[in-house]
Amino acid sequence: MVNFSKQTQEHEENSFHSRSRYTATMTTTITISQLVNEPIVITESGKYVVEITKPGAEIELSGAFLAQKKEQVDVEVVVHHQAPNTRANTVLKGVGRDQAKVRFVGRIIIDKDCGNTNSFLTERILLLSDEATAEAIPDLEILTDDVKCSHAASISRIPEEHIFYLQSRGIGRTEAEDMIVDGFLGR
Repeated sequence: MVNFSKQTQEHEENSFHSRSRYTATMTTTITISQLVNEPIVITESGKYVVEITKPGAEIELSGAFLAQKKEQVDVEVVVHHQAPNTRANTVLKGVGRDQAKVRFVGRIIIDKDCGNTNSFLTERILLLSDEATAEAIPDLEILTDDVKCSHAASISRIPEEHIFYLQSRGIGRTEAEDMIVDGFLGR
C-alpha cells in the first residue's frame, strides 16, 4: 500500500499506476511501506517528504524541469529512512533559460538503527543564459552505521564543443541546444 497525504487530507491507493505524478503547492508527504515498482515523478515546485517505513521498501524518485523567461522552479525533497534494509534513489534535473531560477534542496535522513540502507541523491542543473540562476543544495543526516549514502550536485552550461559538433552536422545553434536539453532531461 502507498499512502499519499497533503497536509491533513489523506487517501490510500491499492494499486500504483505507471509514471505517477504528484503536484504540490505545500508539503506533500508520501509514505512508502513496500517496494514501489514504478518511479515517482515530481512535476511541480513544492516540498515533498518521502517516508520509508518498512524494512525492504524501495523507491525511485525523479523530477525534470525546464524553466524559461522569469519562471521559478523550487523543489525540496526529503527522503526519510525510518526502517532498516531500505533503498532510495532520487534524481532531480533542471534547465534554466532566459532569467529563470532553478532551486533544488535535497536531504536524506537515515534514522538510528536503520542499518543496511542505501540512499542516493543527484541534483543536476544546466543554465542556458547568463541571466538564469541556479542553486543545488544536497544534505545528509545519517544517525546509524552500515549505510551506503551519497549525494552529488552540479550546475553547468552546455560545453561549446557539444554545440559546435552538432552545428558541424548542419544543425542550427537553437536546435542543437534544444536537442541537448531534451537528452539531458530524458525526453
